[in-house]
Amino acid sequence: MPSASIFISSVQREFAEERQALKAFIEGDPLLRRFFSAFIFEDLPAQDQRADHAYLDAVERCALYVGVFGLEYGSEGARGVSPTQREFEHAELLGKPRLIFVKQAEPGARHAKMEALIRQAEAQVIRRSFGSLPELAAGLYASLVDHLSRTGALRDKPFDAAACHGASLADLSQERLDWLLERARIERAYPLPPGTSMVTALAHLDLLDGGAPSHAAVLLLGREPQRFLISSEVKCMHFHGKEVQKPIPSYQIYKGTVFEMVDKALDFVMSKIDRRVGTRAEGPQAPVAYELPQEVVAEAIVNAVAHRDYASNASVQVMLFADRLEVWNPGELPPSLTIADLQRPHASIPHNPLIAESLFLAHYVEKAGSGILDMIARCREAGLAAPAFRQKGGQFVQTVARAHLVVTPEVTPEVTPEVTPELRLLRVLKGEMSRKELQVAMKLKDVEHFRTAILAPAIAAGFVEMTIPGSPNSRLQKYRRTAFGERKLRKDE
Repeated sequence: MPSASIFISSVQREFAEERQALKAFIEGDPLLRRFFSAFIFEDLPAQDQRADHAYLDAVERCALYVGVFGLEYGSEGARGVSPTQREFEHAELLGKPRLIFVKQAEPGARHAKMEALIRQAEAQVIRRSFGSLPELAAGLYASLVDHLSRTGALRDKPFDAAACHGASLADLSQERLDWLLERARIERAYPLPPGTSMVTALAHLDLLDGGAPSHAAVLLLGREPQRFLISSEVKCMHFHGKEVQKPIPSYQIYKGTVFEMVDKALDFVMSKIDRRVGTRAEGPQAPVAYELPQEVVAEAIVNAVAHRDYASNASVQVMLFADRLEVWNPGELPPSLTIADLQRPHASIPHNPLIAESLFLAHYVEKAGSGILDMIARCREAGLAAPAFRQKGGQFVQTVARAHLVVTPEVTPEVTPEVTPELRLLRVLKGEMSRKELQVAMKLKDVEHFRTAILAPAIAAGFVEMTIPGSPNSRLQKYRRTAFGERKLRKDE
């Protein structure tokens, strides 16, 4: 259980969405939830206690105070002081560590008393500004990690760089090291040749921690990695229908190094999807085309294995349904990245940098953060909807649609576009519309299906854009056609 409570203070009405989002972020993040829980006044049950006493008692019990200051000052009590100011001053009186975040605003837009409170805070602590909810979350994450480092609760090294408890050099395979070095020489001109001693190679690859093999070393080169990291396995399931139903027709659990698990999971999927064998007209060997591009399936699986949270008890799950492929991995996106960021050029921020480095050397991944963009491009080339991405609890989910339009000579060009989900969405989208309005217009009831199979692919394809891109989950969020979407609609009508 978390040992420290964070008191989130702000004007409730002004930051209703942000308060709930910060609480969910703290308690959902794989790292932060190990150390913290979050308190917001809205969570208090009805009780026989004055409200001002209740929130001040909560300040006394908290380990850290987080103040989110915006435009409004809040309701003023008998002394003309708002609850937000009383909470800040009570935390000051008790000597609580305080983290202050101030929403950017135009000059003169703030309540005069809020301006005074901000000046009061600036005289005592370093504060950070933010313009959107993602910026606020990123700033809070950085401040909390800094607090954990300064208090000694958190080591500076990422999980994959830390020593694997109980593992020794004898638990690593020289054969697997030679394979990696051979691949790295061929693919990336890596300087160390096969046959290099284990200690020398591990030191060169930064896979030692105080002379002991790191978690990354065990996952990359271990004889039996799951002896030390039980949940590092990959579970693969094949369902004939569109839902998870038992009994599962085909169910495999793959263990071994990260390279072995990726290869086995990829083979599992590719062996169960449709394929077409062409003629030898284009060369001596008949070409083979799968319904899902192999590069897309591989990228999704590698992403899950490379970026998963290995401290979690959950495993990577690869699920093949009649209409889609879903790849689930425990973990969250870095605070500086959003789902929308993934669908445009973005920095590579690996959750496990040392594992990602060796996957790069073996040419399983690229460093530039282009993998997801390549997935989207390859799906378009294959006539598939763009992959969809979402966070569900503590899991990151990648979805690749199997169902796609096959045009036969009997189908006229006028009929074909009507069955395309993106085109259907473009046709009902008039001006700016909310997600609910779009669902009603398209006569769709399943929210998750609409978001992942229709809305997200349309945004990824560049046909539709959000009216509030900085706050993807805002209750005021609406959607509109882009100029590209307008051209697409005119072309296909």
